[in-house]
Parts: sequence; structure tokens; C-alpha cells
Amino acid sequence: MTAVQHTLDVVGLKCPMPILKAKKALAQLQTGDVLTVLATDGGAPDDFAAFCRQTGHELLSSTISDDAVFEIVVKHK
Repeated sequence: MTAVQHTLDVVGLKCPMPILKAKKALAQLQTGDVLTVLATDGGAPDDFAAFCRQTGHELLSSTISDDAVFEIVVKHK
């Protein structure tokens, strides 16, 4: 099975909406699929790290671009 790449744009949304939308998106994915979340909420990296610890999904990376958009990559458990 090949992992499928998905992107979720939650730019402009504040906590807890990025996590809630990501949780809903991940529920539609298969094991091994990868979700890239684009967010501007300053707490998003820490929120997603905690979310992954609690749910068992794997946080692959968390970076920020020059235009202050976080790119958070999560692999479905």
C-alpha cells in the first residue's frame, strides 16, 4: 500500500480549530497516509506535538516558512 499525501489549510484559524479540523481529516485517511497541515496559529507546533503523543499519530516534521506559515506533517497511525 502506498501512502497518500493530503494537505489541510487552516491558515488564519485559532486554537482549537486547527487540531479539530486535522482530527476530522485524519479520521478519513488510511494507515500510513500523510497529512500536511498549513497553519498560522503560534501554538500549532506544540498543539500538534501533544495531539500526536495522545493519539499515536506520528509527527514527521514541523517547520515555519518565511511568511510565518507552519507546515506540520503528520503520518496516520
